[in-house]
Amino acid sequence: MVTQVQRHPLAAQTAALLMTRIRDGEWPLGHRLPGETTLAAQLGVGRSTLREAIRELAGKGVLDSRQGAGVFVTALEVTEDWDTILRRTTVAAVIEARIAIEAEAAALAAVRRTPSDLRAIRRTLAARGVPGQSVPDHVDADAAFHRAVVAAAHNDVLTQLFDAFLPRLRQAMIDMLKIRPVPEDEDHLAHQQLADAIADRDPVSAAAASRSHLSSLKDSYS
Repeated sequence: MVTQVQRHPLAAQTAALLMTRIRDGEWPLGHRLPGETTLAAQLGVGRSTLREAIRELAGKGVLDSRQGAGVFVTALEVTEDWDTILRRTTVAAVIEARIAIEAEAAALAAVRRTPSDLRAIRRTLAARGVPGQSVPDHVDADAAFHRAVVAAAHNDVLTQLFDAFLPRLRQAMIDMLKIRPVPEDEDHLAHQQLADAIADRDPVSAAAASRSHLSSLKDSYS
């Protein structure tokens, strides 16, 4: 016996029930759902409610409504957006992801960087080393340096991933540095080594410098 929707809001309830049936394997990946009239009758809702539920799941990447062909299952789970994921995760997990992104980006930057990229890296390196900065200003200057390195990799996917992670980390970095400042000379030297490796077109050293610096940052949260 097919369970019917009984509570409001009907469209949200219908979408949830459709999602349950998809997860249960009733409609495998790539499978076409029953026709609108049949499915609406099974769920005990009107066709307009069903259409709204399908639009909701289509917006989440689960269903695809194809003109003249029907509605097809395109995913078995709802893909969460970055904001939702990053709000739920830990700072250490974000830094681990940064290591994966930035170490590879540093290696690529050492190979692909242009004179303009190198100027941006040098400029942002100098800006983060200005003495007497407030903690928020220093964190922003540091972020600008790291972004210049990622941008020099000339990989749009890595750049967008970096931009997604950075806001999640900013306030945590500010809070940490207010409580436990890092030795400025040692920290700046680590960034200088990264910049030098990129300038020298040494991808192995660039990746190692990036990984070492970010691993130390992660350890500070342990």
